[in-house]
Amino acid sequence: MVHITEELVRSRAEHNDGEMFSLEELSLHQQNIQKIQHLEQWCKQLRILYLQNNLISTIENVGRLKKLQYLNLALNNIELIENLEGCESLQKLDLTVNFVGRVSSVESLKHNVHLRELFLLGNPCTDFQGYRQYVVAALPQLQFLDGTEISRSERLRASQGLDQLRALVHRQEQEYVQRREREKEEDEKEDNREEGQERGQEREEGQEREEAGMEQRGEERRPGFDGRWSTDINSTHGDEERQQLKSCTEEQAELDFWQTPCSFTPESRVAAHRHLEEKRRAKDKDGQKKAPPRTLIAADGRVLNANEPKLDFCLTEDEENGTLVLDLAVYRHMDTSLIDVDIQPNYVRVLVKGKVFQMVLSAEVKPDSSSAQRSQSTGHLVLTMPRAEGEIRVKKKKKKPLVPKRQPKPSSRPGSAHERLEVDSSALVDFTNIVQRPHSGAGPLESRRTADQSEPSVSLEFVDDPDVPPLM
Repeated sequence: MVHITEELVRSRAEHNDGEMFSLEELSLHQQNIQKIQHLEQWCKQLRILYLQNNLISTIENVGRLKKLQYLNLALNNIELIENLEGCESLQKLDLTVNFVGRVSSVESLKHNVHLRELFLLGNPCTDFQGYRQYVVAALPQLQFLDGTEISRSERLRASQGLDQLRALVHRQEQEYVQRREREKEEDEKEDNREEGQERGQEREEGQEREEAGMEQRGEERRPGFDGRWSTDINSTHGDEERQQLKSCTEEQAELDFWQTPCSFTPESRVAAHRHLEEKRRAKDKDGQKKAPPRTLIAADGRVLNANEPKLDFCLTEDEENGTLVLDLAVYRHMDTSLIDVDIQPNYVRVLVKGKVFQMVLSAEVKPDSSSAQRSQSTGHLVLTMPRAEGEIRVKKKKKKPLVPKRQPKPSSRPGSAHERLEVDSSALVDFTNIVQRPHSGAGPLESRRTADQSEPSVSLEFVDDPDVPPLM
């Protein structure tokens, strides 16, 4: 049984900063709630209340909500309209797909003078003869019934035969009440039969566990209460057969449950809900058994990275402000109450709907000075973590761009560039002894002048005749 708790109401009042006293709109749909509690004490300013698709069987604890204007109780197990006289401002009431069979209970809404719309579609009373005329005549303040506007002529026709309509409706109500009593008796018998089957199944499972324990302890097996020996009950082959038989039995029971026709009653809705809840618990139990233990910190103390929700992330370093910034791409429309952040000096851990995101940081940070913010546009979670004081930072050397060395330009002037050559002294050649000349006491200029004077002079009038042979 699910109860309305303070934690549940505050989680649904996120748009009002979690405050309950000033809350004007509250949605508690699809929570498997079976009873309305505490709302008239915690949320006295409520104007809109959504309670559809639950298991509520009685309208109660809402009479003090003086400002309540809209109450939605569709898809519940309500059989009687009651306890709404104190809702002075009630304008719209939705009871679609419930089990209201006593249509005369709508007369309790006469005191709700501001009531303008009423929905009773999907209730047994809508099958009664004269249902609409009776409701229109009983509630003169109504303007719409089941989404259809009530015209003035329809209201006049309904008010003329009100006494006859009441007698007709009363007779049909009595028949419905008797039918409901029979249905309740049949449901009780069915419940007792199912309880007996469950006890027998539990007894058989207990006997199997006991025999398996005896086999493990090496105790002697004895015949059962029926006098028969189970020679292969604990063998591997027998275990496989029993497991297959059990799975087939469960599948057949599941098919029988959903395919067996039954009447649409509050009891059948509760039974279907319990069946689904048992299946979910069994599935969760099997999943917990099969799932390996989650390891976030190794045996040697190393912190491990984990990303179970499979979210995109980006870790950057702001050198100017000395901080590490982690941007985690959390789902945009997910409730912030489903996120839990834990920042440690060396790592950060974020729980997203129970799934762990853990990341080792590249530097030590200060958890007390860290902050967590959620983007209103993208939904991303941004963690800003300042570095710890006194931490040794390794400065990265900036690489200088490679510049090609300039070659020295050759100089046009001789002697401007000095070059040293190594010469082997054995390979020197004395060029002075190539031409041998007679030694004379004259200097080089005098000797050249003497040689020039000794040469014959050539006449400028001389003409070389080609017919004259040269002188020998």
